[in-house]
Amino acid sequence: MYQQSVTSVRSRNDRLALASGRRPAACIRTFGCQMNAHDSEKISGMAREMGYELSGDELTADLVVYNTCCVRENAENRFFGNLGKMIHRKNAGEDFVAAICGCMTQQSAAAERIKTKYPLVDIVFGTFNLAAFPDLLLETLTTGRRAAEIRTEHGEGFSDGLPTVRERAFRASVNIMYGCDNFCSYCVVPYVRGRERSRPADSILREIEGLAGSGAIEITLLGQNVNSYGGAGSGGFAALLGEICRVPGIKRIRFMTSHPKDLSDGLLDRIAGEPKICRHIHLPLQSGSTKVLARMNRGYTKEDYLALAARIRERIPGVSLTTDIIVGFPGETEEDFGDTLDAARKARFNGAYTFVYSRRAGTPAADMPGQVPKDVMNARFARLLDTLNPIFLEENRKLEGRTLEVLVEERSPRGEGFLTGRTDGNAIVHFRGEAGLIGSLADVRVTGCRTFYFTGELC
Repeated sequence: MYQQSVTSVRSRNDRLALASGRRPAACIRTFGCQMNAHDSEKISGMAREMGYELSGDELTADLVVYNTCCVRENAENRFFGNLGKMIHRKNAGEDFVAAICGCMTQQSAAAERIKTKYPLVDIVFGTFNLAAFPDLLLETLTTGRRAAEIRTEHGEGFSDGLPTVRERAFRASVNIMYGCDNFCSYCVVPYVRGRERSRPADSILREIEGLAGSGAIEITLLGQNVNSYGGAGSGGFAALLGEICRVPGIKRIRFMTSHPKDLSDGLLDRIAGEPKICRHIHLPLQSGSTKVLARMNRGYTKEDYLALAARIRERIPGVSLTTDIIVGFPGETEEDFGDTLDAARKARFNGAYTFVYSRRAGTPAADMPGQVPKDVMNARFARLLDTLNPIFLEENRKLEGRTLEVLVEERSPRGEGFLTGRTDGNAIVHFRGEAGLIGSLADVRVTGCRTFYFTGELC
């Protein structure tokens, strides 16, 4: 049905474009993580294949798709704030199609809220059936009725082979696995993305070869826990990385995210021995308290994590180590929080995503006693940043005067004549240069640093 639906919608849009002189436009808005962003690339690819012109303006688009996130409350709030714009357009009598997909729709309570409180939403689908989008769109265009399909498990193929629209031709993301088996007590991902499933290596390699052929030189491999690719303890991820390193045209390989309990010495050896693999490991700590980590169901202690961090730095000199930290998990005491600050000082991270705990319905943590008051969480969050930011700056200063290879990504917001790029360690660098360098690798000498970026000059 997929291709038939794509052809039917495209024929309709071709007729509308011929009659009006304007091709119908589609706007895809993304909330959440890199996995959601990559799903949106596929949704954009399907929209373009169906004859839509891609637009960034949800107030004028003929098709608006919101790809939702439910991992944190802030993303949900932003989505419902944006949803109001669509409802306002519908109430004003505008003729367009409104669609909602993503992680939120996989939660029964959220899906029911959308169905009952927002009846003007035309299409609802989930994370397990992206490829159903053209069928659902054709149904609502043909009948004028709501079309919805929420599956509770993956079908065959993992949505492999769907067309994609990348923001930058020289950089691409590739799913190597879907879902998660860890069931951290605060996290909804296993419930909305399903249990862990690895893609076949030959399918991944074919996709990457195709991306290299279309101009991609940097690949980011995506998975909730890439270390367990092929099965925890199998060594499958290290082997996969070795095969990807041999794909002609690919010059940089990144991956997200690593779980500390599954990061093997074999993987560290692979990273250390392959120059194409970026010297950047994102390794979520979440908490520095062993007691809190146990309640989180993380599977390691504070001491385990710090020993692993030391081993990473020893085996991969110059590695950039970044992390995630949650403040205010249920039952977190002042002593527990002190352990987190201590772990941060000892690990000396190069960067961090920091969050206050977000209570998620349906997770074990939501019903745990000792929910931390918001004012306490916010105060601890500020103290965490006061601890981390000076460390980031001190670590950055170690690179002043050094020449680093930078992938030039775009014109810099710093002003005319400036470009922005990213180092092997995932640090942002601003420097003067010609726009023709965008999409290439360039050597840049670091002349200055701030907490979150560098300045430099071309060599």
